[in-house]
Amino acid sequence: MANPNPVIYEDNPFNVLINDSNDDPTQIQARYETHRVNRNAQQREKILADDFPGWTLDTILRRLDGPAKEEGFVDPRNCLVFWARPPPHIREVVAVVQNELKAVAPSLWLMPQPNLHTTVLEVAHSLTESEIASLVQTLKSSEKVTQQIISDYPLTHQSRLLRPMVSFDASALALSFAPAAEENQTQSHGESSAKPLDPRYTYHHLRRDVFDLVRQTGLPVASRYIAPSAHVTIARFINHDGFEAQGQDGAKKVDSERVKMLMERIESVNATLRSKYWPREDGSCAREGEWIVGQEGGLVVRRGRLWYGDGEDV
Repeated sequence: MANPNPVIYEDNPFNVLINDSNDDPTQIQARYETHRVNRNAQQREKILADDFPGWTLDTILRRLDGPAKEEGFVDPRNCLVFWARPPPHIREVVAVVQNELKAVAPSLWLMPQPNLHTTVLEVAHSLTESEIASLVQTLKSSEKVTQQIISDYPLTHQSRLLRPMVSFDASALALSFAPAAEENQTQSHGESSAKPLDPRYTYHHLRRDVFDLVRQTGLPVASRYIAPSAHVTIARFINHDGFEAQGQDGAKKVDSERVKMLMERIESVNATLRSKYWPREDGSCAREGEWIVGQEGGLVVRRGRLWYGDGEDV
């Protein structure tokens, strides 16, 4: 669910949205919200169109897992990233959503719970093992800004994500969030959030700061994840099982009714998420829908074949 062609950035691209939003958390939140709402609407229109060709299958994942798994196949794409892992209460929300989606789309590939993550910053994408090893060595040899400084950064620069919602396209589904703005902070997240968070410091500020820190290590940053999005991929399409019907000529075609059922289930799930986990009219937040990024130990520096939550810690 991102641009497949990463660009090496000379300047910090996250500053653009912050400047355009006048460094206002409410405007930053609105940019994230507008991005995902508009994208869902565009994707829904395409998926429900009469000429919808069917799901865009993940051909590499199809060879790694599922009924068409090929023994011995190795994903050739290696990456270097900084991830934030969702806390247990967010993983519980993901599990509920996955079960709801699986009920109408049994052939969906579901992201395993231990693999769930959001990408705060992607440093490198689709390189060889040796190329990633060289980047890791640069990171480890940095004295001015160490890997640990970057990993621990959200512990002292805390940001919140709220408003969980299912986002989707023809290839995958995700649980997306919007940065907190004026919503009240809950008081039950443990010692890491015992003091009030800076209400003006958002998740987008965290992305900006991590970008600057990584650049100070001497690493170039080539990322697909610059859009105003905070999402955890929760499911992918690896086959058309359950979404095909036989036409009058005997050939298989897209079962538009089954596709429509999935779209309706997503709408139903999103309505439930809004009512249970979004901020209330008085500004208070349900703890189950609030994610303090990095609250359980900071960011995870991850390398290797990690498109589906795999790879290894640096």
